[in-house]
Amino acid sequence: MNPASTNPSPANADPAELAKFAALAQRWWDPNGPEKPLHALNPLRLHYVERAARLAGSEVLDVGCGGGILSEAMARCGARVLGIDLAPELLEVALLHATETEVSVEYRSIAAEDLAAERPASFDVVTCMEMLEHVPDPAVTLRALAQLVKPDGDVIVSTLNRNPRSFVVAILGAEYVARVLPRGTHDYLKLIRPSELARWGRAAGLELSDLTGLSYNPLTRAFRLSGDTKVNYLAHFRKSGEGAPGASR
Repeated sequence: MNPASTNPSPANADPAELAKFAALAQRWWDPNGPEKPLHALNPLRLHYVERAARLAGSEVLDVGCGGGILSEAMARCGARVLGIDLAPELLEVALLHATETEVSVEYRSIAAEDLAAERPASFDVVTCMEMLEHVPDPAVTLRALAQLVKPDGDVIVSTLNRNPRSFVVAILGAEYVARVLPRGTHDYLKLIRPSELARWGRAAGLELSDLTGLSYNPLTRAFRLSGDTKVNYLAHFRKSGEGAPGASR
């Protein structure tokens, strides 16, 4: 069985970025493979989502779901999850893993912008983790997330800050020194400052309610949630109700 597919809008997807992650598909669920940082981060991502929004019984959309690590975790919490991605190789891995582990998750190959046109204001919670820094125009993607979530719903994203420290830690350190990420995973110029993310959110009708950092301890090799947003960070937006762009009437 193949994930349902829709012809994607090519305008806000970088084929080189898609190919880069598709090449990792076969080892996506290997906790010691190239996606080891995602496996280490996922309990914290899930905790943050649970803290920000109700998952049990909610309609949840995971944008840029990759191989389904977070999608499956949210489904296990009782959410009805749709995961979308534009890399068919990753969706095939996600679907196979969900089938093997008997976790109910729906997957589709469709761009967020196309799904927003098809199903506006349809989801209680929309997540988008480690994706915004990989698309040509993250503001366009954030606007699509706002259109997809219901009024008074929650949009939760994670990304990387852009400053000298993040360059040293997330690119030089993680990709070239510690080699916990494949080289070329991140482009420094595409990293996103919280002020930029907040501005794009406001323009889309989203109110930023929280910023939380993801800090890494090289001695314990463990991540933790923190108040330090200088490198990795999570953001929780709430969608305005009455009068929000894209809100149901």
